Amino acid sequence: MSLAEFWYLLIAILFVGFFVLEGFDFGVGMVARFLGKNDTEKRVYINTIGPFWDANEVWLITAGGAMFAAFPHWYATMFSGFYIPLVFMLLALIIRGVSFEFRGKVDDPKWRNTWDWTLTIGSFLPPILWGVVLANFMTGMPIGEDKEMVGGFLQFLHPFALLGGVMMLALFLVHGLQFISIRTTGELNERAKRLNDRVSPAALILLLSFVIAGYFITDVFTYHGQTFIILPLLGVVALYWGMSRDTGERASFALTTLSIILLTGSIFLGIFPRVMISSISEAYSLTVDNASSGAYTLKLMSYFSLALLPFVLGYQAWSYYIFRKRIKKEDELEY
Repeated sequence: MSLAEFWYLLIAILFVGFFVLEGFDFGVGMVARFLGKNDTEKRVYINTIGPFWDANEVWLITAGGAMFAAFPHWYATMFSGFYIPLVFMLLALIIRGVSFEFRGKVDDPKWRNTWDWTLTIGSFLPPILWGVVLANFMTGMPIGEDKEMVGGFLQFLHPFALLGGVMMLALFLVHGLQFISIRTTGELNERAKRLNDRVSPAALILLLSFVIAGYFITDVFTYHGQTFIILPLLGVVALYWGMSRDTGERASFALTTLSIILLTGSIFLGIFPRVMISSISEAYSLTVDNASSGAYTLKLMSYFSLALLPFVLGYQAWSYYIFRKRIKKEDELEY
């Protein structure tokens, strides 16, 4: 494995980690306002992700930083072409983060209702936009010989991309509801499970539709052989298996996690060795070789990352262990 391939794999793992961890964050943020019947119940739901949401976003920041340093051409083409959705995504993440910090500062219904709405909007928007971006990764984008994308944002909103956006939204919503089920008790727990029972069949249909449509629309499954479709289909099976209440709360959450890993992992593996596919000409596609930094830069980055990665992973694992107990109404609620 070359250093460029190693860094592509590492960036893919970072994005998969972000979708898994921030996925349930987004899901909880979407429903906290509607599942909670009063302020205390809303606070319980929000506090289930209170200790984790900011650390989860570190995975996205790290992935973006690694992409910038290891694949500057990929970073430049992606951010210039997807400038509008990425700006909206950034704004959504900002108002979402501010909502966590400001909501509990003033004991006023209007104040808290305002931040409840910004938290909801900031949680709905990123999954849709990420679904659109990933779907376009699979279909390809109009990238010219100069590694620049041509055209406007509207051309990226084709039916397959919109299906990807809705699918990611539904998948993260289910992921969030299952996270609530392992972090709450009593009526709050049952309410999340009942909503999950209603939403998860739709998420399953959307995920299966996305995989089938991707098989016919993109070249991902022909590029690596027809059997490659087994990988995302296993993600569909994992989600289906996790839908049953008999599976148990933690096992269902683990299966939804596995479904997200298999789906996003298959997208990054599917486009490899390309990092961005050109719909104009295959010769204009960005690959791990023509989009990467020099060997010295990659070598230096590898030393630093391998030295720091155990500390980052250790800290995050420790935080999940410390805050592993279920949240109750009687507990001291910070957010």
